[in-house]
Amino acid sequence: MMRAMWNGTVIAEAPRTVVVEGNHYFPPESLRRDYFVESRTKSLCFWKGVARYYTVSVGGQTKADAAWYYPKPSPLARKIKNHVAFWQGIVVEGSGAGSAA
Repeated sequence: MMRAMWNGTVIAEAPRTVVVEGNHYFPPESLRRDYFVESRTKSLCFWKGVARYYTVSVGGQTKADAAWYYPKPSPLARKIKNHVAFWQGIVVEGSGAGSAA
């Protein structure tokens, strides 16, 4: 089981993730939505497309734009559509690591 954790709390958990460029992308249904708030931030990856972000809040602490996803990825990145990856101190751990895209 793969887990994304911050502040000692599991914020996403899935039996499998999709690994792209060393990042584990969690399926959208694996997120514990209470900890996520849509951000207005966007970025562009030349091969995946436009990324959108979530701010993560746990235990009164907030990490702006600590999670991202591709709502309309390019055809090359279709396996990660709406899957969520993490950075900025969000720890991803576990076994059962996913497939490479």
